Amino acid sequence: MSALEDELAAQMRLCHLPEFVRELRFHDSRMWRFDFAWPQFMVAVEVEGGIWNNGAHVRGKHVSSDCEKASEAAIAGWRVLRVTGDQIKAGKALNWIERALKC
Repeated sequence: MSALEDELAAQMRLCHLPEFVRELRFHDSRMWRFDFAWPQFMVAVEVEGGIWNNGAHVRGKHVSSDCEKASEAAIAGWRVLRVTGDQIKAGKALNWIERALKC
């Protein structure tokens, strides 16, 4: 778990959002996990780290894998919010999560 994820978790707790599950495994045969999830709402959040420093998830193989993960999540009925560190720090991510959960 990253510092960005910890920061977002703290923001969500301060705003008294519904309790979330960290690292929820959502697929029966794959090891895919969501950074944060609210199974009762079928809402999940993925924190996108390393986007400005050529991190692994901005390279071809991982982008392809992330597309597969997102597609399978959508087919299963999940709404997945993808957020960056800048969006977490600016409060945008928290606003989107509140709106998705209808808080």
